[in-house]
Amino acid sequence: MTSPDKKIHLGKEHLSQLLYQMLRIRLFEERCAELYTQEKIRGFLHLYIGEEAIAVGVCQSLQNADRMVCTYREHGHALARGMSMTAVMAEMFGKTNGCSRGRGGSMHLFSDELNFYGGNAIVAGGLPLAVGLALADKKLQRDSVTCCFFGEGAVAEGEFHESLNLACLWQLPVLFICENNLYAMGTALERSESETELYRKAASYGMPAQSVNGMNVVDVEVAAKQALEAIRQGQGPQFLECRCYRFKGHSMFDTQLYRRKEEVEQWLSKGPVVQLSDWMEKNYHLSNQDIDLLKNKINLEIDQAVSEADQGEWEPVTDLLQGVYTEVDHD
Repeated sequence: MTSPDKKIHLGKEHLSQLLYQMLRIRLFEERCAELYTQEKIRGFLHLYIGEEAIAVGVCQSLQNADRMVCTYREHGHALARGMSMTAVMAEMFGKTNGCSRGRGGSMHLFSDELNFYGGNAIVAGGLPLAVGLALADKKLQRDSVTCCFFGEGAVAEGEFHESLNLACLWQLPVLFICENNLYAMGTALERSESETELYRKAASYGMPAQSVNGMNVVDVEVAAKQALEAIRQGQGPQFLECRCYRFKGHSMFDTQLYRRKEEVEQWLSKGPVVQLSDWMEKNYHLSNQDIDLLKNKINLEIDQAVSEADQGEWEPVTDLLQGVYTEVDHD
């Protein structure tokens, strides 16, 4: 498989790994949806199904010291970054063996070890955090890049413009990645933005910016690799608008009355998993049996994660005040 711009050849082994990672996210989240209906997972749950190519593509070129800041739709990013399924699943179960000891839930995954500054429940709230992390890295002369993922709804917030302005002004090592799935909750992009080519907004600050097919994992990987190389060479922040589509609702509570079923079906036919598996079937003779073997392997990992999450401990009531900022007077 090649990129149309740079003619970068990718071998079967690498493409198989990309497919495996996307399937791993897809099947994990489909199981999460089932567990939500069983009330094993409570609260909010925002699924990444349909957008897997972005997290997987970007993470191919990240180094251990690089940082990730994401939104509340961050399960796929966490798995692509290397967080264990058990750590993610147990967190959504609210158990102490979760990555945030069960206190964060679905929207607040975190890992200091992986430099994963994870989920943020506030729309556009991660952008200024990413700028702060990148500013610290630049001042301390650390060779790290901060990747900041956000949806197109964040573009309407003031933090978006403030963050991009400062990142360019100070030439910070940040890769901004807009996951444009065309709907901010239930509002279509063209109903909220007069300029729907969102990368142009970043370009207006003097930031190198481009639009990428976010449903094609190879296109995302190539664009992210080039952007990260430019940042590491001291060329300042970069911006990728990854056009994609979420196959599920905004959250599990979403009735999706704002879009037609025909539209969803049309996008399903060109989803990231379908695109890559079809290409590999034609060029590398990937069979349905091969894909079934991958799925079986992943499902075993998911089963183990669910079992360990289910057996995890609840945090004792006596520990609930640990880690808060203010001491409470019980008298």
